[in-house]
Amino acid sequence: MSQNYSLAVEASASSKRRIALIGAFLMVSTVALLYSRSEPASALPIQASKPAIPNLGPIASPRMDIGQNVVAAALTTPEANDWTKIIVAPRQSLSNIFESQGLPADNWMQITRLGGDSTRLQRIRAGDQLNLKITSGQLAELSYAYDETHTLSIRRKGAGFEAATITATLERRNNESAGVIRSSLFADGHKAGLSDRMILEFADIFGYDIDFAQDLQEGDRFAVIFDQLYKEGKKIREGDILAAEFVNQGHVYRAVRYVDGEGRSSYYTPDGQSLRRAFIRTPVDFARISSGFNLRRFHPILNVIRAHKGVDYAAAIGTPVHATGDGKVEFVGVKGGYGNVLIIQHGSQYETVYGHLSRFQTGLRVGARVRQGQTVAYVGRTGLATAPHLHYEFRVNGVHQNPVTVPLPRSIPLNPQLVAQFRAQARPLVAKIEALNNRRFASLSR
Repeated sequence: MSQNYSLAVEASASSKRRIALIGAFLMVSTVALLYSRSEPASALPIQASKPAIPNLGPIASPRMDIGQNVVAAALTTPEANDWTKIIVAPRQSLSNIFESQGLPADNWMQITRLGGDSTRLQRIRAGDQLNLKITSGQLAELSYAYDETHTLSIRRKGAGFEAATITATLERRNNESAGVIRSSLFADGHKAGLSDRMILEFADIFGYDIDFAQDLQEGDRFAVIFDQLYKEGKKIREGDILAAEFVNQGHVYRAVRYVDGEGRSSYYTPDGQSLRRAFIRTPVDFARISSGFNLRRFHPILNVIRAHKGVDYAAAIGTPVHATGDGKVEFVGVKGGYGNVLIIQHGSQYETVYGHLSRFQTGLRVGARVRQGQTVAYVGRTGLATAPHLHYEFRVNGVHQNPVTVPLPRSIPLNPQLVAQFRAQARPLVAKIEALNNRRFASLSR
């Protein structure tokens, strides 16, 4: 009985093998037949002849190759392991992301226990990008570029994971731009191919000498030499301004960037004089002066002759207001017609006042230190104000001065021991500016 049963099982297995071989043969034959039918008639041999090339055996037959490939594809199906790109949504965590991808909780728990740069995954923010490679319902690999030059790479290793940080080298390429003022620095800067960030940086460099709210005239010119950053041959953003020129009402202003031994950067004239002053001229970027310094002004609300001991800059509510110099907060709060007002003391001699504010920067308090250019408040229309604007005052030894015309003290110049080195670095950059100007004038004259 058992012998008969064994023979029956063996026969059944043999039959299955024959069926499988017949199926494979039929598949190969079918594909070969389809392939032969798809060939043009001119490609078929008219009569038998000896091959013109050495006989390489059955493996050289295209029909046999295709048939074998089809059989192989039918017998083995590769697992899906493509990368999945995830853009982090607001309030989304690593555990939420893994759950949405059907990954088990122990995957993300193991990763967060790796330490080092892996802890950055616990602080991912909306807009960050994660790349996941998933195999058989398990995480095989994760990639997270947390800044321009560093990418966290996590890979499966046995039953756990291992992490490594890959550092990329950014390539810097010099670029240049030039233009003529026809309407505004922003509009004409855009026409010349400059980004908003680059235009703001340009204005900040020359902001100690030029009031871009009112000093510009049609026909003023600008030229910029700047870096562009590339990663693996792809441009990622603009870098720093290396040298710049602005011709305002016929007066030429030039600036060259210098980085000291501690990595701090500043801009100087080509002969080594500091462009930075103890104060910037205006506290609001590209605002319009709606009321100037006037000791005999007629007040629009009180209807009386009342001295206007400052300058009003018309701007939308919420426009950032910057401290014009380093100093210490003397007063922050509400005061009469000023409405919300901020007063900053700059040493023992200077004082600046910012009035009609909508709100103050978070954390601002009496005694707090502020830096030049720091956002300290926002434009509003509190107090005696008919429209949104910033009221700005500049006081020297307690006496009001016209903020637009008062001479501003220079900052500390370049160390004399570094002037020779700086001039050597500045010379080729200034030559590029001059060459750029020559090409620009040549194109305008044609």
